[in-house]
Amino acid sequence: MEPDTTVTKIDSKHSPHGPEGEKYLASGVRVAMRLWEAEQPGDHPTSARAYEVVGYVLRGRAELHTEGQLVLLQPGDSYVVPRGARHHYRVLEPFSTVEATSPPSYAHGRDEAP
Repeated sequence: MEPDTTVTKIDSKHSPHGPEGEKYLASGVRVAMRLWEAEQPGDHPTSARAYEVVGYVLRGRAELHTEGQLVLLQPGDSYVVPRGARHHYRVLEPFSTVEATSPPSYAHGRDEAP
């Protein structure tokens, strides 16, 4: 097997934005990263996505409500939202997080509301 020599560097100042304000970062065939910056307090709609999310909180606080569970997210916390899990976020104070999605969330309409 030949080694993969396709190394990609993304300068987030020039990254495209998704439909909900997220900033798309580096992505590969099986995983993609995105950044949510200073999401303002309030409730986000409930959704269930066709990808798994693994996130890391940079700043702020939010509640993650998923499948009957409530998880308080604050700086330094990491979290997982399983593929297909019904969930929503309640942002308590300006919230920034980096998320990895597998498979990539932006591909094949996976970020579109069901």
